[in-house]
Amino acid sequence: MLKNEFINLEPGPLLVILIVFGISWLIQIFLMLIRYLPLAVYKQRAHHGEYPSVSVIICARNEEENLQKHLPQVLSQDYPNFEVIVVNDCSWDNSYDLLESLKKKHPHLKIAEIKEVENREHGKKFALTIGIKAASNDIILLTDADCYPHSNQWIKQMISSYAENKYIVLGYGKYEKRPGLLNNLIRYDAFMIGSTSLGMALRGNAYMGVGRNLSYHRALFFAVKGFASHIHLASGDDDLFINEVANSKNTAICAGVDAVTISKPKESFSEWMRQKKRHLSTGRYYKAKQKFLLILEPATWYLMITAMLAGIFIQYNLLILISAIFIRAFIQIGILHAIAKKFADADMAWKAPILEIFYKLFLAPIFAFYSLFAKQSKWT
Repeated sequence: MLKNEFINLEPGPLLVILIVFGISWLIQIFLMLIRYLPLAVYKQRAHHGEYPSVSVIICARNEEENLQKHLPQVLSQDYPNFEVIVVNDCSWDNSYDLLESLKKKHPHLKIAEIKEVENREHGKKFALTIGIKAASNDIILLTDADCYPHSNQWIKQMISSYAENKYIVLGYGKYEKRPGLLNNLIRYDAFMIGSTSLGMALRGNAYMGVGRNLSYHRALFFAVKGFASHIHLASGDDDLFINEVANSKNTAICAGVDAVTISKPKESFSEWMRQKKRHLSTGRYYKAKQKFLLILEPATWYLMITAMLAGIFIQYNLLILISAIFIRAFIQIGILHAIAKKFADADMAWKAPILEIFYKLFLAPIFAFYSLFAKQSKWT
């Protein structure tokens, strides 16, 4: 008579599986607590005193449609003293005419025009440098032409995060919510990157910013000669710059619904892949400690899942393994829910455990492979 039997496995291999699973699981929980919990309980700083003058800078190339749709929301911010500089970078659409018409209604709009020069190419870093040089104020606030602020309190909220000896403020930029798996993955990716970067900044280890919502002092930019250290790279105007100048004392974050900027998401996987390739291409230039901390989370996740599957294969106490995975998911949802509320992205919390599996098993390897071989575009 046949009967079901457990696969015969020596105590040595079984012990290795359990140790790998246990250590990986503990590291995962530890990283959640030190990386995300500070952001989950973070209270936005209230502003006291007068608001300083601010220069908002937007670089645009053939962005007539986006400028017409989003620029008025930037120009109409509830802030006492600010200018908006749009760098019209070699556009061949009607962006300049649109900007001139808006300037008549909004005198605080400035246009920095870059003309195309034959046989000479340049990237976004050049356009940003032109915009920063044209700024009248020391505090710079950056966003993109395809972005719009969540409310007319965006500038106030971002500037309120400045305090004594703070020269950088990192903000959060999310994507519009639309139906479909692709949109959920794009929003999940942005949510996790934003939560990680802001959480690590609160721990004194700021390593990147996003150009969709980023502020720093103009003097800081010139002190390091702008983008000189990575001018040979097409990307990095936000993350590599912050990686170079940020430290544990000079960087603050802004985490509140009114401080969020919202962008139009990519509509096809191929477009998103090209965007991700540009973003991933700069990670190799991060500091060694930062790369280790960023790699540690996915590496231990893969180890945890591999050990769990091995345990399931040998039919070892499935209840313990699966219970541990569910406990991790509940902790993850609880912490991320508190963060997601700050950014009006509440659904990302409960979707995170599911999207994480799909993202890490299928998309992360594709992005990593694609970024090694695809060429960068000149204007990012």
